Amino acid sequence: MVANHTSLPPVLGIIGGSGIYDIEGLSDVRWEAVNTPFGTPSDELMFGRLDGQQIVFLPRHGRGHRVPPSELNFRANIDAMKRAGVTEILSLSAVGSLREDLPPGTFVIVDQFIDRTFARVKSFFERGLVAHVSMADPVCGRLGDHLAAAATEAGIEVVRGGTYLVMEGPQFSSRAESELYRSWGCSVIGMTNMPEAKLAREAEICYATVAMVTDFDCWHDDHDAVTVEQVIKVLFENADRGRALVRALTPKLSGRDHVCTQGCHTSLDNALITSPDAHDPGVAERLQAVAGRVLS
Repeated sequence: MVANHTSLPPVLGIIGGSGIYDIEGLSDVRWEAVNTPFGTPSDELMFGRLDGQQIVFLPRHGRGHRVPPSELNFRANIDAMKRAGVTEILSLSAVGSLREDLPPGTFVIVDQFIDRTFARVKSFFERGLVAHVSMADPVCGRLGDHLAAAATEAGIEVVRGGTYLVMEGPQFSSRAESELYRSWGCSVIGMTNMPEAKLAREAEICYATVAMVTDFDCWHDDHDAVTVEQVIKVLFENADRGRALVRALTPKLSGRDHVCTQGCHTSLDNALITSPDAHDPGVAERLQAVAGRVLS
């Protein structure tokens, strides 16, 4: 059984594109396959140390971007992170903008999601062992505070707060859908952070998203004029800033010596609803890494 992270030092997990992992100063680097009862993660995990802080990277779509959004094994990805000892996850995600004041190149520290996905398994819990976690505040405010401070120190302009509309994909929105999401007050749109955030909460891992805007969604008059070359240029620039953000964030996490004050590390305390004598042993065994703290 994986030890509960109320007694472990912080380990920063990063999920994002491969360009984020080439960080100056990263040492003791190794790639390692992590097996999970939920199948194979997107790729091997890359372990390393940055200024003494343990870091674990996972290429969300696999190296070379092989896995489309709807085929991501989100459960395996989060379970593997938990097995690797990760206690806080930073999700770095390319998104489209739904607001005029969030142009390409903007970083948004997301605080809310609207989940419009429909073809994905969204929970570790299933028949035989049922749990309901709160998603009222789907990201860790403590981690968000650290990210905002790290961005300021690194000279990166970020917007604190915003709603990320997660669509199924892999196709982009219709113009009518894009206008609908704008009318809901959404800030950015992407395809990857749900059910990732829900599963991180079930796994009692702090989770925060930095949404990196690459272009305007199709509601915008300039959308059709955007070229692939322009998007790639923004992607590379965003990756540079993403690496700087990770470097600035790392020392802010190293000093944590207690569980998350936002409750992320204890989110299962009152979530299990199935009576202990009715637990399915097979389901309980699969959940040992994710929920062993409350199942033991």
